[in-house]
Amino acid sequence: MPLLTRIALDVLKPHIPNALEFANAISENSPGCKITVTVIEVDEKTETTMVTIEGDNIDYDKIVNSVTTLGGSIHSIDEVTVSNFIQEAE
Repeated sequence: MPLLTRIALDVLKPHIPNALEFANAISENSPGCKITVTVIEVDEKTETTMVTIEGDNIDYDKIVNSVTTLGGSIHSIDEVTVSNFIQEAE
């Protein structure tokens, strides 16, 4: 079964929570994952960010739920890495 191991999302979010709080909140629902939030653009009420999640088996639905709960919206999926390693029987 293929596993999602990296995903980069274009996310529009409000100023609050800030990038650190936003990353921490996403990580709470993504144990074992590395979260990177890069602020790309800032306007009066929102921030455009690139949110990158890396891990062994990312649950995309939990990421979407975390982002929307924090007041953000996913504009696009900009990068995806899926692994489908076949383990041979010993």
